[in-house]
Amino acid sequence: MTKYTCLNPIAACGLDIFSDSYEKTEDFASADVVLVRSAAMHELDLPDSMLAVARAGAGVNNIPLDKCAEKGIVVFNTPGANANGVKELVIAGMLLACRDIAGGINWVKENKEDAGIAKSTEKAKKAFAGTELMGKTLGVIGLGAIGVKLANAAVDLGMNVMGYDPYLSVNSAWNVSTQVKHVFSVDEIYKNCDFISIHVPLMDSTKGMISAEAIASMKENAVVLNFARDTLVDEEAMVEALAAGKIRRYVVDFPNPTTAGKEGCIVIPHLGASTAESEDNCAVMAVNELIDFVENGNITHSVNYPDCNMGVCKGAGRVAICHRNVKNTISQYTAVCGDAGINISDMTNKSRGEYAYSILDIDVPATPEVIAKLSAIEGVLKVRVVK
Repeated sequence: MTKYTCLNPIAACGLDIFSDSYEKTEDFASADVVLVRSAAMHELDLPDSMLAVARAGAGVNNIPLDKCAEKGIVVFNTPGANANGVKELVIAGMLLACRDIAGGINWVKENKEDAGIAKSTEKAKKAFAGTELMGKTLGVIGLGAIGVKLANAAVDLGMNVMGYDPYLSVNSAWNVSTQVKHVFSVDEIYKNCDFISIHVPLMDSTKGMISAEAIASMKENAVVLNFARDTLVDEEAMVEALAAGKIRRYVVDFPNPTTAGKEGCIVIPHLGASTAESEDNCAVMAVNELIDFVENGNITHSVNYPDCNMGVCKGAGRVAICHRNVKNTISQYTAVCGDAGINISDMTNKSRGEYAYSILDIDVPATPEVIAKLSAIEGVLKVRVVK
């Protein structure tokens, strides 16, 4: 029986996928696998028995990735599951930035007692006049699942679209509209775009990438949209640019004291993926990733170990090993199996930075002695009998 726990509410349509061989527990220490959304895990004690953590969403800043990797705990996320929900909110953000819709709605609320409000509206509405999206240029920084959807939707809205992504995947390249101009320098985005939307993961290399210098190089009256992570932008510099009239609007989905209530900032309370459809999609994807890992040893969409897939095991046994990416490790695995008279019928090994993952299909079930010897090899972090 595999035990799972949820650190946040997870959509029932996902949890319902678990078969009777899975049991929900409220005891984190006894859980084999964990489902999480935004709950902070950095201060939690991770039990040695834990196998995997699945983030029902894309960002994993709330999960101690290195700590998990060192304990042989595979961390998954669900890229693309919430992409449409975020895309739609970015479009709403562009509309809110170029049309003072919120200001107009507030004016109506403030004048609700005016019996002649219909007539007053015709005089007042000019204060809320804006501009249209059609014909404007949108720059998308990061052409992943969300960026591609946004770029394609903007093309359909009649916008000119420029995309920047030095790590553009083959899948994204196939899916992005041919009308999106792929540029090779982010400076081209800054200098030419009326709207700039950032969609990159938060890493040391991307933190603060929308710097004061980047803002200074942007077109006058540009709109910047940030639905990725607030710390990708130097928000103090952004607020100063808004006050100086350099930037028209800053639309951000992450409230904090720097931007909340500031003139020119449209701050949304982290609603990007807060749709019933996104939550369902993330839950379903996360649970399926865990099931495939638990039952087959396969890794799909991990953020701390390499993706690795051997399909469904058709042999007598399968062993999965989380280990460091060091030389001569595989030869030691084969030696242990050979000494035990076990034939390896199939195997695969993938690496990702400092860590690697191996799957061994064997002709007979692995004995406790073989597992112990594999576990004792230097650099091995966790050995699991899948079958």
